[in-house]
Amino acid sequence: MPSSKVSKSETMKSAAKTVGRLYFLDLAAGRVLTSNPDGSDVKTIVNEGRKLPDGIVVDVAASHIYWTNMGNPKANDGTIDRADLDGSNVTNIVPSGATWTPKQLQLDVKNCKLYWSDREGMRVMRANLDGSNIETLVETGHGETDRLDARNWCVGIAIDLNGGKFYWTQKGNDNAGQGRIFRAGLEIPRGQTPANRKDIEVLYENLPEPIDLDLDLGNRVIYWTDRGDPPRGNTVNRAPMDAASGKRKEPEIVFNHLMEGIGLFLDLPNDRMFLTDLGGSVYSANLDGSNKKNIVFAEGNLSGIAYAEVPARS
Repeated sequence: MPSSKVSKSETMKSAAKTVGRLYFLDLAAGRVLTSNPDGSDVKTIVNEGRKLPDGIVVDVAASHIYWTNMGNPKANDGTIDRADLDGSNVTNIVPSGATWTPKQLQLDVKNCKLYWSDREGMRVMRANLDGSNIETLVETGHGETDRLDARNWCVGIAIDLNGGKFYWTQKGNDNAGQGRIFRAGLEIPRGQTPANRKDIEVLYENLPEPIDLDLDLGNRVIYWTDRGDPPRGNTVNRAPMDAASGKRKEPEIVFNHLMEGIGLFLDLPNDRMFLTDLGGSVYSANLDGSNKKNIVFAEGNLSGIAYAEVPARS
Protein backbone atom coordinates (compact mmCIF):
# COMPACT_ATOMS: atom_id res chain seq x y z
CA MET A 1 0.00 0.00 0.00
CA PRO A 2 1.55 3.39 -1.03
CA SER A 3 2.64 5.63 1.81
CA SER A 4 0.57 8.77 2.34
CA LYS A 5 3.58 10.63 3.68
CA VAL A 6 4.93 13.55 1.64
CA SER A 7 8.72 13.69 1.37
CA LYS A 8 10.67 16.72 2.52
CA SER A 9 11.81 17.43 -1.05
CA GLU A 10 8.22 17.34 -2.30
CA THR A 11 7.15 19.71 0.46
CA MET A 12 9.94 22.14 -0.38
CA LYS A 13 9.15 21.94 -4.07
CA SER A 14 5.50 22.67 -3.37
CA ALA A 15 6.41 25.56 -1.09
CA ALA A 16 8.67 27.05 -3.74
CA LYS A 17 6.04 26.98 -6.49
CA THR A 18 5.37 30.41 -7.95
CA VAL A 19 3.07 32.00 -10.51
CA GLY A 20 3.46 35.15 -12.53
CA ARG A 21 1.12 38.01 -11.64
CA LEU A 22 0.67 41.52 -12.96
CA TYR A 23 -0.16 44.34 -10.56
CA PHE A 24 -1.46 47.58 -12.03
CA LEU A 25 -3.30 50.75 -11.05
CA ASP A 26 -6.54 52.39 -12.10
CA LEU A 27 -5.88 56.07 -11.55
CA ALA A 28 -9.48 57.22 -12.06
CA ALA A 29 -11.13 54.87 -9.57
CA GLY A 30 -8.23 54.57 -7.14
CA ARG A 31 -7.86 50.80 -7.51
CA VAL A 32 -5.01 48.31 -7.32
CA LEU A 33 -5.65 45.36 -9.65
CA THR A 34 -3.93 42.06 -10.36
CA SER A 35 -4.15 39.54 -13.19
CA ASN A 36 -2.36 36.66 -14.84
CA PRO A 37 0.32 37.73 -17.35
CA ASP A 38 -2.06 36.88 -20.21
CA GLY A 39 -4.64 39.30 -18.81
CA SER A 40 -7.00 36.67 -17.40
CA ASP A 41 -8.27 36.53 -13.82
CA VAL A 42 -8.43 40.32 -13.33
CA LYS A 43 -9.19 41.18 -9.71
CA THR A 44 -9.43 44.41 -7.75
CA ILE A 45 -7.49 43.92 -4.52
CA VAL A 46 -7.50 47.49 -3.16
CA ASN A 47 -10.26 50.04 -3.75
CA GLU A 48 -9.53 53.34 -2.04
CA GLY A 49 -11.36 55.86 -4.22
CA ARG A 50 -9.93 58.89 -6.01
CA LYS A 51 -6.42 59.14 -4.56
CA LEU A 52 -4.93 58.94 -8.07
CA PRO A 53 -2.51 55.99 -7.69
CA ASP A 54 0.35 56.15 -10.17
CA GLY A 55 3.43 53.99 -9.49
CA ILE A 56 3.65 50.43 -8.12
CA VAL A 57 6.35 47.92 -7.16
CA VAL A 58 6.29 44.39 -5.72
CA ASP A 59 8.55 43.18 -2.91
CA VAL A 60 8.17 39.41 -3.28
CA ALA A 61 10.52 38.53 -0.40
CA ALA A 62 8.49 40.60 2.06
CA SER A 63 5.13 39.75 0.40
CA HIS A 64 4.33 43.44 -0.05
CA ILE A 65 3.19 45.80 -2.77
CA TYR A 66 3.90 49.53 -2.58
CA TRP A 67 2.22 52.26 -4.59
CA THR A 68 2.16 56.03 -4.86
CA ASN A 69 -0.94 58.23 -4.66
CA MET A 70 -0.72 61.59 -6.42
CA GLY A 71 -3.59 63.11 -4.47
CA ASN A 72 -4.59 66.63 -5.54
CA PRO A 73 -1.79 67.91 -7.83
CA LYS A 74 -2.48 71.45 -6.57
CA ALA A 75 -1.99 70.44 -2.95
CA ASN A 76 0.95 68.98 -1.08
CA ASP A 77 -0.94 65.80 -0.15
CA GLY A 78 0.62 62.86 -2.01
CA THR A 79 1.20 59.58 -0.15
CA ILE A 80 2.81 56.15 -0.49
CA ASP A 81 0.99 53.05 0.76
CA ARG A 82 1.85 49.40 1.32
CA ALA A 83 -0.26 46.24 1.38
CA ASP A 84 0.15 42.48 1.38
CA LEU A 85 0.18 40.77 -2.02
CA ASP A 86 -3.54 40.04 -1.75
CA GLY A 87 -4.34 43.69 -0.99
CA SER A 88 -4.94 43.20 2.72
CA ASN A 89 -3.35 45.18 5.55
CA VAL A 90 -3.17 48.50 3.71
CA THR A 91 -0.72 50.74 5.56
CA ASN A 92 0.28 54.34 4.86
CA ILE A 93 4.07 54.66 5.04
CA VAL A 94 4.74 58.12 3.53
CA PRO A 95 2.07 60.45 4.90
CA SER A 96 0.30 63.34 3.25
CA GLY A 97 2.55 66.38 3.14
CA ALA A 98 5.85 64.49 2.89
CA THR A 99 5.75 64.31 -0.93
CA TRP A 100 3.67 66.46 -3.28
CA THR A 101 2.68 64.36 -6.31
CA PRO A 102 4.57 61.03 -6.24
CA LYS A 103 4.68 59.30 -9.61
CA GLN A 104 6.68 56.26 -10.76
CA LEU A 105 8.11 54.14 -7.94
CA GLN A 106 11.13 51.82 -7.85
CA LEU A 107 12.32 49.29 -5.27
CA ASP A 108 15.90 48.79 -4.07
CA VAL A 109 15.66 45.44 -2.28
CA LYS A 110 19.36 45.30 -1.43
CA ASN A 111 19.36 48.55 0.54
CA CYS A 112 15.68 48.45 1.59
CA LYS A 113 14.84 51.71 -0.19
CA LEU A 114 12.02 53.13 -2.28
CA TYR A 115 12.77 55.69 -5.00
CA TRP A 116 10.18 57.90 -6.66
CA SER A 117 9.74 61.04 -8.76
CA ASP A 118 7.64 63.85 -7.30
CA ARG A 119 6.03 65.77 -10.15
CA GLU A 120 4.71 69.04 -8.71
CA GLY A 121 7.23 68.68 -5.89
CA MET A 122 9.88 69.00 -8.63
CA ARG A 123 12.02 66.39 -6.91
CA VAL A 124 13.44 62.90 -7.05
CA MET A 125 13.16 61.27 -3.61
CA ARG A 126 13.84 58.10 -1.66
CA ALA A 127 13.01 56.61 1.73
CA ASN A 128 13.36 53.43 3.75
CA LEU A 129 10.74 50.75 3.12
CA ASP A 130 8.87 51.80 6.26
CA GLY A 131 8.71 55.40 5.01
CA SER A 132 11.38 56.71 7.34
CA ASN A 133 14.45 58.74 6.39
CA ILE A 134 12.90 60.57 3.44
CA GLU A 135 15.58 62.21 1.28
CA THR A 136 15.52 64.55 -1.71
CA LEU A 137 18.13 63.60 -4.33
CA VAL A 138 17.31 66.18 -6.99
CA GLU A 139 15.33 69.42 -6.81
CA THR A 140 14.56 71.01 -10.17
CA GLY A 141 12.61 74.05 -8.97
CA HIS A 142 11.23 75.79 -5.91
CA GLY A 143 8.04 77.73 -5.27
CA GLU A 144 4.76 78.30 -7.10
CA THR A 145 6.18 79.92 -10.22
CA ASP A 146 8.51 76.99 -10.86
CA ARG A 147 5.71 74.53 -10.03
CA LEU A 148 3.61 75.87 -12.90
CA ASP A 149 6.41 75.11 -15.39
CA ALA A 150 6.02 71.49 -16.55
CA ARG A 151 9.66 71.44 -17.64
CA ASN A 152 10.49 71.09 -13.93
CA TRP A 153 8.14 68.13 -13.36
CA CYS A 154 9.90 64.87 -12.49
CA VAL A 155 7.84 61.85 -13.58
CA GLY A 156 9.63 58.56 -14.31
CA ILE A 157 12.38 56.93 -12.25
CA ALA A 158 14.75 53.98 -12.70
CA ILE A 159 17.79 52.85 -10.72
CA ASP A 160 21.07 51.13 -11.60
CA LEU A 161 22.46 50.01 -8.26
CA ASN A 162 25.66 48.43 -9.56
CA GLY A 163 26.33 51.46 -11.71
CA GLY A 164 25.59 53.80 -8.83
CA LYS A 165 23.15 55.88 -10.90
CA PHE A 166 19.48 56.76 -11.11
CA TYR A 167 17.57 57.97 -14.15
CA TRP A 168 14.49 60.18 -14.37
CA THR A 169 12.24 61.97 -16.83
CA GLN A 170 11.01 65.56 -16.92
CA LYS A 171 8.04 65.70 -19.27
CA GLY A 172 7.69 69.37 -20.24
CA ASN A 173 4.51 70.94 -21.54
CA ASP A 174 2.00 68.96 -23.57
CA ASN A 175 3.27 68.22 -27.08
CA ALA A 176 5.98 70.85 -26.73
CA GLY A 177 8.97 68.61 -27.44
CA GLN A 178 10.51 69.64 -24.12
CA GLY A 179 10.81 66.18 -22.57
CA ARG A 180 14.19 65.07 -21.23
CA ILE A 181 15.84 62.06 -19.61
CA PHE A 182 18.51 62.64 -16.97
CA ARG A 183 21.06 60.62 -15.00
CA ALA A 184 22.90 61.30 -11.74
CA GLY A 185 24.72 59.45 -8.97
CA LEU A 186 22.78 57.71 -6.23
CA GLU A 187 24.59 59.87 -3.68
CA ILE A 188 24.81 63.65 -3.79
CA PRO A 189 28.43 64.77 -4.25
CA ARG A 190 30.03 66.09 -1.08
CA GLY A 191 29.41 69.79 -0.53
CA GLN A 192 26.54 69.92 -3.05
CA THR A 193 22.77 69.97 -2.61
CA PRO A 194 19.77 68.48 -4.46
CA ALA A 195 19.30 71.86 -6.15
CA ASN A 196 22.89 72.50 -7.26
CA ARG A 197 24.51 69.09 -7.71
CA LYS A 198 26.95 69.10 -10.63
CA ASP A 199 26.84 65.42 -11.65
CA ILE A 200 23.53 65.58 -13.56
CA GLU A 201 23.70 64.44 -17.20
CA VAL A 202 21.08 65.07 -19.87
CA LEU A 203 20.90 61.85 -21.88
CA TYR A 204 18.02 62.60 -24.25
CA GLU A 205 16.06 65.78 -24.92
CA ASN A 206 13.45 67.25 -27.27
CA LEU A 207 11.16 64.29 -26.53
CA PRO A 208 7.35 64.56 -26.68
CA GLU A 209 6.42 63.74 -23.04
CA PRO A 210 8.55 60.97 -21.49
CA ILE A 211 6.77 59.25 -18.59
CA ASP A 212 7.79 55.90 -17.04
CA LEU A 213 11.26 54.36 -17.33
CA ASP A 214 12.82 50.92 -17.05
CA LEU A 215 16.33 49.61 -17.68
CA ASP A 216 17.76 46.57 -19.46
CA LEU A 217 21.04 46.66 -17.58
CA GLY A 218 22.47 43.57 -19.28
CA ASN A 219 22.31 45.27 -22.66
CA ARG A 220 22.65 48.82 -21.28
CA VAL A 221 19.40 49.97 -22.89
CA ILE A 222 16.86 52.39 -21.44
CA TYR A 223 13.14 52.04 -22.26
CA TRP A 224 10.40 54.61 -21.67
CA THR A 225 6.81 55.46 -22.45
CA ASP A 226 6.19 58.75 -24.23
CA ARG A 227 2.86 60.56 -24.31
CA GLY A 228 2.02 63.29 -26.77
CA ASP A 229 1.04 63.28 -30.41
CA PRO A 230 2.20 60.75 -33.03
CA PRO A 231 4.46 59.88 -34.66
CA ARG A 232 6.89 60.07 -31.73
CA GLY A 233 4.27 60.38 -29.01
CA ASN A 234 2.12 57.64 -27.45
CA THR A 235 4.93 55.17 -27.91
CA VAL A 236 7.44 52.99 -26.11
CA ASN A 237 11.00 53.95 -26.99
CA ARG A 238 14.43 52.52 -26.32
CA ALA A 239 17.95 53.88 -26.63
CA PRO A 240 21.49 53.17 -25.39
CA MET A 241 22.14 54.20 -21.79
CA ASP A 242 25.79 55.08 -22.36
CA ALA A 243 26.05 56.64 -25.82
CA ALA A 244 28.48 59.56 -25.80
CA SER A 245 27.09 63.08 -25.98
CA GLY A 246 26.90 64.20 -29.59
CA LYS A 247 26.77 60.61 -30.82
CA ARG A 248 23.31 59.68 -29.57
CA LYS A 249 21.00 58.46 -32.30
CA GLU A 250 17.28 59.15 -32.31
CA PRO A 251 15.50 56.72 -29.95
CA GLU A 252 13.97 53.62 -31.51
CA ILE A 253 10.18 53.33 -31.31
CA VAL A 254 9.28 49.73 -30.42
CA PHE A 255 5.55 50.16 -29.67
CA ASN A 256 3.09 52.77 -30.87
CA HIS A 257 -0.60 53.68 -31.08
CA LEU A 258 -1.04 53.90 -27.31
CA MET A 259 -3.89 55.92 -25.83
CA GLU A 260 -1.80 58.11 -23.51
CA GLY A 261 0.92 55.63 -22.55
CA ILE A 262 1.95 55.56 -18.88
CA GLY A 263 3.16 52.41 -17.11
CA LEU A 264 6.09 50.26 -18.21
CA PHE A 265 7.72 47.13 -16.78
CA LEU A 266 10.45 45.02 -18.37
CA ASP A 267 10.23 41.29 -17.62
CA LEU A 268 13.79 40.65 -18.73
CA PRO A 269 14.01 36.90 -17.93
CA ASN A 270 11.11 36.32 -20.32
CA ASP A 271 12.24 38.87 -22.93
CA ARG A 272 9.00 40.84 -22.72
CA MET A 273 7.51 44.07 -21.48
CA PHE A 274 4.16 45.10 -20.05
CA LEU A 275 2.68 48.54 -20.45
CA THR A 276 -0.49 50.50 -19.72
CA ASP A 277 -2.30 53.53 -21.04
CA LEU A 278 -4.95 55.91 -19.77
CA GLY A 279 -7.33 54.38 -22.30
CA GLY A 280 -7.66 51.45 -19.88
CA SER A 281 -5.51 48.84 -21.61
CA VAL A 282 -2.65 46.58 -20.55
CA TYR A 283 -0.37 45.39 -23.34
CA SER A 284 2.40 42.85 -23.62
CA ALA A 285 5.12 42.59 -26.25
CA ASN A 286 8.60 41.25 -26.77
CA LEU A 287 11.37 43.69 -25.90
CA ASP A 288 11.85 44.50 -29.59
CA GLY A 289 8.15 45.34 -29.89
CA SER A 290 7.13 42.16 -31.71
CA ASN A 291 4.29 39.89 -30.58
CA LYS A 292 2.12 42.80 -29.45
CA LYS A 293 -0.99 41.86 -27.50
CA ASN A 294 -3.76 43.87 -25.86
CA ILE A 295 -4.37 41.66 -22.82
CA VAL A 296 -6.65 43.88 -20.70
CA PHE A 297 -8.95 46.61 -21.95
CA ALA A 298 -11.61 49.05 -20.69
CA GLU A 299 -10.37 48.97 -17.07
CA GLY A 300 -10.58 52.67 -16.30
CA ASN A 301 -7.50 54.91 -16.63
CA LEU A 302 -4.47 52.71 -16.07
CA SER A 303 -1.15 54.06 -14.78
CA GLY A 304 1.65 52.08 -13.09
CA ILE A 305 2.31 48.39 -13.67
CA ALA A 306 4.62 45.71 -12.23
CA TYR A 307 5.15 42.00 -12.81
CA ALA A 308 6.37 39.47 -10.25
CA GLU A 309 6.70 35.75 -9.66
CA VAL A 310 4.74 35.31 -6.43
CA PRO A 311 4.02 32.24 -4.29
CA ALA A 312 1.28 30.08 -5.79
CA ARG A 313 -1.84 29.65 -3.75
CA SER A 314 -2.35 26.16 -2.44
